[in-house]
Amino acid sequence: MFLSFDGIDGVGKSTQIELFCQWLRARGHEVVACRDPGSTAVGEGVRQILLHADEQTPIGRRSEMLLYMAARAQLVDEVIRPALAAGRVVVSDRFLLANLVYQGYAGGLDVEAIRQVGAVATAGVRPDCTFLLDMPPQAADLRMTRGLDRMERQGDDYRQRLRDGFLAEAARDGGNIVVVDADRPVDAVQAEVRQIAERLLGPDPSATVA
Repeated sequence: MFLSFDGIDGVGKSTQIELFCQWLRARGHEVVACRDPGSTAVGEGVRQILLHADEQTPIGRRSEMLLYMAARAQLVDEVIRPALAAGRVVVSDRFLLANLVYQGYAGGLDVEAIRQVGAVATAGVRPDCTFLLDMPPQAADLRMTRGLDRMERQGDDYRQRLRDGFLAEAARDGGNIVVVDADRPVDAVQAEVRQIAERLLGPDPSATVA
């Protein structure tokens, strides 16, 4: 089973992923957690370029998109596909949806062209379910206590386009992208995520029959 989390920055992905993976392991699942870009030597190098390049190193949208795709291709080959073949549950912090939204809907590149490049980069691997953590950008901004990375410094209009793009993809997708209201207490959000996951994963494999 391949599950991913996505949404604009500040919605609480990292917290929800950590709690979710703890819950999965408590149910007896072998879990592989990863982040996109990242989780491989190639991916971490690309992540450094994409998120932490200084203002003197401009990165065009097409280059940006292709760098993400290269990191994702390595992630699929090195981490995700082997884990799925071994029967593990893969939980990824972002996947192809992020490219469609960040460089497409918000960045101005053709969304369908990105989708086609993504099909090559992922070799057809896609999440069984994506938890789209959704909240208004203004509310998400209040949760951002760390310094902003390069993608997060692109302004309020960009962040609103991100949210609109995520919701547009969820409406288009037909069920694999599940919108979860993230503008609630952490426990309430996690409870809904687990409820959705239970329907996908089936009975608790760690439970004993009396």
